Amino acid sequence: MKKNIVLIGMPGSGKSTVGVILAKVLGYTFIDSDLLIQKEEKKLLKDIIAREGQEGFLRIENRVNASIETENSVIATGGSVVYCEEAMKHLQEIGTVIYLKLDYQILKKRLSNLIGRGVVLKDGQTLEDLYKERVPLYEKYGEYIIDEKNTDAEGTLQKILEVLK
Repeated sequence: MKKNIVLIGMPGSGKSTVGVILAKVLGYTFIDSDLLIQKEEKKLLKDIIAREGQEGFLRIENRVNASIETENSVIATGGSVVYCEEAMKHLQEIGTVIYLKLDYQILKKRLSNLIGRGVVLKDGQTLEDLYKERVPLYEKYGEYIIDEKNTDAEGTLQKILEVLK
């Protein structure tokens, strides 16, 4: 097994929630790459996006994720990291990438305020557009796909532990 576990997926798929629990179970450190970005930029994600625009934010996200050097960590990434090829290659090198797959209808119920969450949306893009655009990227980069259909955080955790055996 690689030294880290990297969680990818849409905002609201439970990367941070499950990641914290997974880190506790494994005795790993938990890293939220969105929080690393906020710490480095000294601004909230939504403010970085407002200031830098989508492309500027993705450059920052790519740089921060590509520079993560850690071992024995669970890394929860931002949903847009799959647009950052350099970062994804790096994350694949340092960890096992797991895609937390959530059905669109469930996702829609969980996400009410996309802008407040700092979600990268193009002008006029809907959540459904974003979902359809990102799913193939998550599937491309995910070494394992954990389907979260009819499961809670504990169920997702058990599925992850099963594939890591």
